Amino acid sequence: MQILQPPGWGKPKGYSNGIVAKGRLVFVAGQVGWNPQHEKFESSDFIAQARQALSNVVAILAEAGAKPEHIVRMTWYVGDRDEYLAAGKALGAVYREIIGRHFPVMTGIQVAGFVENGAKLEIEATAVLPD
Repeated sequence: MQILQPPGWGKPKGYSNGIVAKGRLVFVAGQVGWNPQHEKFESSDFIAQARQALSNVVAILAEAGAKPEHIVRMTWYVGDRDEYLAAGKALGAVYREIIGRHFPVMTGIQVAGFVENGAKLEIEATAVLPD
């Protein structure tokens, strides 16, 4: 995997501008912050849901033999941009706890709502397992 950082560009904070990777692709559907066994939200707290959503992503990756460091792309859908921005420091800590210091290409989008009532965010991921 190679991080792409054009010369003269400012260093991105918490993500990469681009990545080149070769291998087996793993696609993870959008994961919300609920208990996957019961499909119930155990908290309405943004950080708690982010922790669970990231944990759900990691669990799916593991099914393919992938780890967080194999993630090349994440898309974060958030219901409230201000809540997401206010959670910055705590969210960063949770991210590093579950994903580590690996920062794939990321996109964040505010959405009008989610299919699952009570969801605060949804996270999609794409990983590449090296050949």
